[in-house]
Amino acid sequence: MASQTVHIHMLFSEIPVKASTCLISLCDFSPQAFKKMSFAVFILTCALLESSLLAGLEKERRKVVHVLEDETGAVIVQTAPGKVVTHRGGSITLPCRFHHEPENTDPDRIRIKWTKVTDTLQFQDVFVALGKQQRVFGPYRGRVFLEQAGPGDASVIIQNVTLEDYGRYECEVTDDMEDDTGFVNLDLEGVVFPYYPREGRYKLNYHQAEDACKQQDAILASHSQLHKAWLEGLDWCNAGWLEDGSVQYPVSHPRAQCGRKETPGVRNYGYRHKEDEHYDAFCFTSKLNGKVYFLKRFKKVNYAEAVKACVRDGSIVAKVGQLYAAWKFQLLDRCEAGWLEDGSIRYPIVNPRSRCGGSEPGVRHLGFPDKKFQLYGVYCFLKNEDKKDTDPRKTTETLTTGKSKNSMSINSTGTI
Repeated sequence: MASQTVHIHMLFSEIPVKASTCLISLCDFSPQAFKKMSFAVFILTCALLESSLLAGLEKERRKVVHVLEDETGAVIVQTAPGKVVTHRGGSITLPCRFHHEPENTDPDRIRIKWTKVTDTLQFQDVFVALGKQQRVFGPYRGRVFLEQAGPGDASVIIQNVTLEDYGRYECEVTDDMEDDTGFVNLDLEGVVFPYYPREGRYKLNYHQAEDACKQQDAILASHSQLHKAWLEGLDWCNAGWLEDGSVQYPVSHPRAQCGRKETPGVRNYGYRHKEDEHYDAFCFTSKLNGKVYFLKRFKKVNYAEAVKACVRDGSIVAKVGQLYAAWKFQLLDRCEAGWLEDGSIRYPIVNPRSRCGGSEPGVRHLGFPDKKFQLYGVYCFLKNEDKKDTDPRKTTETLTTGKSKNSMSINSTGTI
């Protein structure tokens, strides 16, 4: 009987862990039951179970291989994990590669299509190519090109990136009846800021909030942008619209009037009625194509005089979003209040000091005074001269995201 026991353990040792575990449980006979069976029957039963389980495991393994190495001629698309990051005005590559199993496809029959996908599952055509024929759509015209880094490259380069380019993109590659897709997230370096108009707080429906941000050289912020700003210390106790139609606000220092919660976080009212309900706005802006500066004058000016002063200096009165961008990227630090384009009075502080509005860096807001008051200076914005770059691949740099099987290169002139 001892030799029989040794033989059984040898059988189990040759079976994968899952199979041996199942066989032990299924063949766990009591001594009385085992005496009633012949040893040959017992071994045959376990052998059949082993064969069945190993066949199931082999079938499962073949399914995994089939997914990774499709032998039906299907297109397999590979895009970058995570996101690629740049700034407004920069150039960025949205990486996408494809191959066939087997590789015997005529490249002139490959269709490459790029589409922007919004949070509400709306689709905006960006670029399509069939063989050597290409077409670019809407605001992407003149700014989007195929990278053409070799066979199987469906990557596109976006030049002169705008705030509106932020978001999620779909790369679709089609070969006759077979197709596959991948997704790339384009993120922007920037700054989120709360905004309300001269009329006061909670005066904007969704569409008015969207327009208000655009008027201040910005767009409505996304939830991820607001969450990142909260992680960096943004604290604002008034609810505002986000680009997905939700209403939220970030609290870094919990207090009774800000949600009555003991923990910091981003408070969320959920999705609200876009026409009937009114809140403030959370706007997002990015790097400037120009600079903001405080115009030095011997006397204070009212709003009309401020506008004329900037024009005489070859510039215009700065918008709120431009002042925030200058504070973030130019590190503009000025302890002097000045007019902005919307009639508000603000000033940027990078290095806090006691006489400049408190212990935290930020853009100080003194409200919307009467435009006739001659009590303030003015912040002006001077735009850079436009530079044309006809080679979309001229200034790209490569970053390898990892060494795993699915890793690939990302090209970007922005920061990643």
